[in-house]
Amino acid sequence: MKLGDCVAQCQTPFVVRDQTCGRTTVLNNSASCAAHIARCAARYVLSDDLTALCADLAYSKGARTLACSDLLHVPAELLWVEWCNQPWHSALERYGFPLVEGGCRWAGRRGALIRSSPDGRRGLLRTFWSTADERDVLASSLEAYFDFDTPEGEEPEPPDRGQGRAVKVFDSASPGDDVLGRCFRFRYERTWADYYGRAQLTCAETDAIWRHALGTIAIDVPMLVAFFLLLATRSGLPQRAQTFERLNGSRRKRGKKPLLDHIEVRSPLLPEYRDAVRGEALGTRRIPRLHHVRGHLVRRGSQLFWRVPHLRGSARAGVVRTHTVVWTFDDSPRPRGASAVRLRAGGRLQ
Repeated sequence: MKLGDCVAQCQTPFVVRDQTCGRTTVLNNSASCAAHIARCAARYVLSDDLTALCADLAYSKGARTLACSDLLHVPAELLWVEWCNQPWHSALERYGFPLVEGGCRWAGRRGALIRSSPDGRRGLLRTFWSTADERDVLASSLEAYFDFDTPEGEEPEPPDRGQGRAVKVFDSASPGDDVLGRCFRFRYERTWADYYGRAQLTCAETDAIWRHALGTIAIDVPMLVAFFLLLATRSGLPQRAQTFERLNGSRRKRGKKPLLDHIEVRSPLLPEYRDAVRGEALGTRRIPRLHHVRGHLVRRGSQLFWRVPHLRGSARAGVVRTHTVVWTFDDSPRPRGASAVRLRAGGRLQ
C-alpha cells in the first residue's frame, strides 16, 4: 500500500499523556491530515529510478551552484508527493550525509503534503514517513513555509502571518546563497508549538528537540525541489495515471476503504553511455589516470546540463565514459527578487 493511502486511512489520533499531572493532549499528526490527502488535486508516486535521479540532483556537490529558483513552482494548490526510502537513503549515504542510527533507516516510504498559492511560488509543506511494515505512519512535528520569490537578504513571509520561532537551515559553506536557506523556514505545527511551550524545557533540551525534528523534514526539501525542477522541464517526466475502479469496488464490498488514484512518475529515458577513446598524449603531457568525476549541473539560459558521475582517464588508452543530459525550460521573465540558488541540504541552525 502506498504511503498516501496509509495516511488517508489513518483514523487514530496522536495522543500524548503528561506523566506528572496525567493531562492528555491530542497533537496534529497523520490522522489530522487524512482528509487533505484524499482531497489532493494530484498525488505523485516517484519510481525508484526517479528517486535516485532527484537525490543525485539534490545532494551532489556538483549541483551546488545551480541558479534555479525562478524555474520552480508547485503544480497544484494541494499536492502529495511520495517515494521509497531505500534509493533515497542510499543517496544520502553516498553523498556523506550523517544519518541518525535507528532513524531514517527503518522508514519504508516518505512523502510530503504541499499547500501552495495559485501560482505555485509560495506555500506550506509537511513530511510523512512509514515503517517498513506500514504499522506506523507519522508526520513531522515541524512544517516548512516557502517563497521562491524571496529577495536576497530578506525573510520569506509565513502564509498565515503567524508569529513564533522560525528556523533557517542552510549550507554553512555558502550561507545565504541557497534555495533552502533563502526561501524556506521551519516552525512547529501549532499544536506541537503549544505542547512544547507548556513543557518548561531547558535551552539545551529545546535545541536538541529542534535539531531532531529538523532531521525529519529539512533533508526532504532539496529532494522535492529537484522533483519540481524536473517536472517543470519542457519535455516533463514520463507519467502514468493509476486508477483502481475495479479493485475499489471489491474493497468496498469487503468493508475496506478505497485506494486513492495517483500518478506514477518515472525518470526520463537517458541515452546510453558512449565510449570516447583518447589519442596519444601530445608532447610530454601525461595521460590522466583512471578517476571518478562526480555528477554536476550547469545552467545556460533556459537549459540545464546534467553530467552524470563517470570514470575518466585510463592507465593504457585513456578511455573516458561521459554522459550529458540537457533539460530545457520555456523562456519566461525572471521573477522579481529571484537570484542564484544552490540545490544543497543545509547543515546548521541559525
